[in-house]
Amino acid sequence: MNGPVTYEELASLMKARAGLSVDQTELETRHDLLFEDFGLDSLGLLGIVSELENRYGQTIGNEAETCKTPSEFLDHVNAQLSQGA
Repeated sequence: MNGPVTYEELASLMKARAGLSVDQTELETRHDLLFEDFGLDSLGLLGIVSELENRYGQTIGNEAETCKTPSEFLDHVNAQLSQGA
């Protein structure tokens, strides 16, 4: 089974793909804040989606790129990964 993608992995990807240093704990406790509040724009989110697709070997879908919050993003990504398992 692929995933689940965690807040820790998301924070790491935000640093690697968008150059943002976001503390995993802050991301987890403030999971309903908008990505833009963390400084992540749509291009950065696209890079994260691309990396996850490469890492897990399956498409996640365009809807992930429109997610506005970390919790919404992780819910969507993990649902897609579990369907493809």
